[in-house]
Amino acid sequence: MAHYAWLDENNIVVNVSVGVDETELIDGLDTETFYSQATGHNIKRTSYNHNIRKQYAGIGFTYDADADVFIRPQPYASWSLDANFDWQAPTSKPNDGKFYRWNEETLSWIEIAIPAEN
Repeated sequence: MAHYAWLDENNIVVNVSVGVDETELIDGLDTETFYSQATGHNIKRTSYNHNIRKQYAGIGFTYDADADVFIRPQPYASWSLDANFDWQAPTSKPNDGKFYRWNEETLSWIEIAIPAEN
């Protein structure tokens, strides 16, 4: 059993479904071609194990045909895509063992206060 991402005309994932194993042929066609022809959508295989096309596709992800990868939606307007197709904040998250959230207004990481256990 394999998973397939359905793409719209802008290569945005609009659906993800389960299909036959990618090694099987249907009517002499590979599964991506068969599903694409049968549905009228461009369909690309995706993997829960992240071993093809970078990561498992979700609705709203973008498929980059040149790099043959799925890219997560941009989390914040200030973040940019790096060479590995991962979104990066304009400043690095502190690596001090504490918890942080991104603040888009101040373009900074804000520490999340975790209540002490009694």
